[in-house]
Amino acid sequence: MGWLPDPVERLLDVALVGELTVIGHNGRPVTHPLIPLYHEGRIYLHSSTLFSKKLEHIKRDPRVALAITDPVATKGNPDRATIQGTARLIEEDPHSDWERLILRLWRAKEPSIDDFLKVRVALPLFFERAVIAITPERCLYWAGGRTDLAPVETRAPRSEAA
Repeated sequence: MGWLPDPVERLLDVALVGELTVIGHNGRPVTHPLIPLYHEGRIYLHSSTLFSKKLEHIKRDPRVALAITDPVATKGNPDRATIQGTARLIEEDPHSDWERLILRLWRAKEPSIDDFLKVRVALPLFFERAVIAITPERCLYWAGGRTDLAPVETRAPRSEAA
């Protein structure tokens, strides 16, 4: 558990898709749909390392935002949240870092990953993955998806954001 509001942690726990926004090479936002995995106050995402612009963008500028907005992807939960933070890439060993850090979380959220693991030899480049670890710093939350109302804003305690 971290400092994020309980309803936002629940969204992260069930969300099958979140929209990760990074800052592109021209300073404009670029958004990518990814599976958010939440554990011990951090948000983990993963990406194939093959031709990944998002990883290049994060290396250049680690400021990111993750939006959870799709009620289908959150199993009918209409709440919405945007979490801003700083991303750190874990990519020293693209063959095993992700397995060690997030495979258990990924499998719990999306059991169909086991079908992909069975054909791992046929898809070797898919399994060269980097982990994106986000330290949340600011959270905007819209209960019931009511974006016509101002969001509830929370910020990380000073020691977590620093």
